[in-house]
Amino acid sequence: MSERRRNTLHAYLFLLPLLTLVAAFILLPVLATAFNSLFRDISYQPRRFVGLGNFLALAERAEFRHAVWFTCAFSAVAVTLEAIFGLGFALLLNESFRGRGMLRTVILVPWAIPTIVSAKIWKLMFDYSYGVLNSIVTSLGLCDDRVNWLGAPATAFWALVAAEVWKTTPFMVIILLAGLQAIPKDLYEQAAVDGARAGRRFWHVTLPVVRPVLTIALIFRTIDSLRIFDLVYVLTGGGPGGATQTLSMLGYTYYSNNRFGRGSAVSVVTFLVVLLVTLVYVRAGRFREALSET
Repeated sequence: MSERRRNTLHAYLFLLPLLTLVAAFILLPVLATAFNSLFRDISYQPRRFVGLGNFLALAERAEFRHAVWFTCAFSAVAVTLEAIFGLGFALLLNESFRGRGMLRTVILVPWAIPTIVSAKIWKLMFDYSYGVLNSIVTSLGLCDDRVNWLGAPATAFWALVAAEVWKTTPFMVIILLAGLQAIPKDLYEQAAVDGARAGRRFWHVTLPVVRPVLTIALIFRTIDSLRIFDLVYVLTGGGPGGATQTLSMLGYTYYSNNRFGRGSAVSVVTFLVVLLVTLVYVRAGRFREALSET
């Protein structure tokens, strides 16, 4: 056996425990869910093979189409805002100033709080009767009456976005700050010598270097936001009138009603949406180049 083949075999042997865990806890459940989506699986009725019947039935339901739209819209808005705020805070925390260490610690607090707890906090803040946000807007004269933040589709959407951005922006900050600190100071010094101002240094030095890290952070956050469940479950429960129902919540509803085949079909669609978005990130022009650089 050649040295190259021996090294390859040793590499696979080292990876074998990890591959076994991935197959047991990720691959097999995914395949089982995909297989179950092909059946009419209701607890109180005989199990029957229906092929793509569950998917066709979902496509005809307005609640499913709305769940797909809402999930994608929510993810696009939330992740975009997280990237903007995350990069801004990372640039700030990358500078030297008094109290920087304390601020770096404080900014991690939202990320450290469990999602259920933070959702409960935001629900109290958004409460129609005694929420602090209504107290603020009425006392400042911004509104004549209280706002039903979670009771109207438009305000409920932005309430969920605000809670999600507050909770997960620190993740972006951590990843991007690590990328910023890896940029050699010589690049900035050379750019300054060449006469480049702060804006040009940002566009031509900072962004190109930090782009691979930003790409990976966007992929992780987009995947996570497309699977969002707990925040929506606590804040709105999918309401009002199903206006904020996500794919994960719709699947949970089917499973709760013992319609396992239909719930599995929703899970498969969620998986396909996540896979499609990930492939778009990886294959779309500069993102593909960024990943190849890491």
